[in-house]
Amino acid sequence: MRIRATAAAVSGALALSALAVPAAHPAPAAPDVTFSHLKVNGGRAITLGATSIVKVEATYTVTHPATVSMSGVLTGPVLYRGSSAERADAQIAADGPGTCATVDATTANCRATITIPARELYDSDAGTWKQGGVAVDKKTGADTWRSGLGTVPVRRAARLTADAAPEPVRKGGTITVTGRLTRADWRHGTWVAFGGRSVKLQFRAAGGGAYTTVKTLTSSANGALRATVRARSDGSYRFGFAGTSTTSAVSGPGDHVDVR
Repeated sequence: MRIRATAAAVSGALALSALAVPAAHPAPAAPDVTFSHLKVNGGRAITLGATSIVKVEATYTVTHPATVSMSGVLTGPVLYRGSSAERADAQIAADGPGTCATVDATTANCRATITIPARELYDSDAGTWKQGGVAVDKKTGADTWRSGLGTVPVRRAARLTADAAPEPVRKGGTITVTGRLTRADWRHGTWVAFGGRSVKLQFRAAGGGAYTTVKTLTSSANGALRATVRARSDGSYRFGFAGTSTTSAVSGPGDHVDVR
C-alpha cells in the first residue's frame, strides 16, 4: 500500500485471516455476503486540517443467505484508491468490525467508525476515494472483498484571513482588504500557500443580512490577497474560496469597518 492503513482491515479481521487459515486444501469458502447502501460520513466530503484526526461513521447493509449466520462473520467498510478494495494502492479501513442489527433472516444493518489521521496521508491522496467492504469468517479466516460501493471526497482543509484598513475610515475613502489563502500540508503537518486561485471579496452591511460579492481576485504565489474598495457604509469584509476537488471551500472571518 502507498500509505499505511489506519488499522488492519476490520481491525484485526485480516490478521485473523492470515493466522487462522488452515494449511489444508482446498482453501475454506469465503463468506457469501453482499454489501449495499454504504454511506461514509453521511455522503459528505471528509476534510482534514494539517494535523487533524477525523472520525467518520459508515453505515451499510449486509445481505446473506439464510444458511449463513452473521454471528460467525466480521464485516467492515474500507476506503481505497486503485483497482479494487483487496488490491488497493492505498487503503483506510474501519477501526473495528461493524456493529450489526438483524433486520430479517438474510439482512442486517450495520455501522462502523473510520479514523483518518492526516499524518497517515500524502497531499497527493486528496481527491476521490472509492468505497468497499470486507467480510471475514471468524472460524476459518476466509475473506470476501467487495469493491465499487460508491465514492467519497477526501480534501485538504483551506484557511482564509482578512484585514480591512484603515479603521475607522471616512465615507468615500479607500479601504484596503488584505489576506492570505492557505491549505493543509498533511505530510509536514503545517499550512502552505495556495496560489493562483480565484477568491471572492465579500461585504455584509452592519445590522445583518447575507454577504455579497464585491470583487473577484486571484491569490498570489504565496497565497496573498489584496483588494481596494470605496467606503460607503459600516460593515464587514471577508474573503471566500469555492474550493476544488482536492481542497475544501472556505469563507474567512469578517473584519468590521466603521465608516464615518
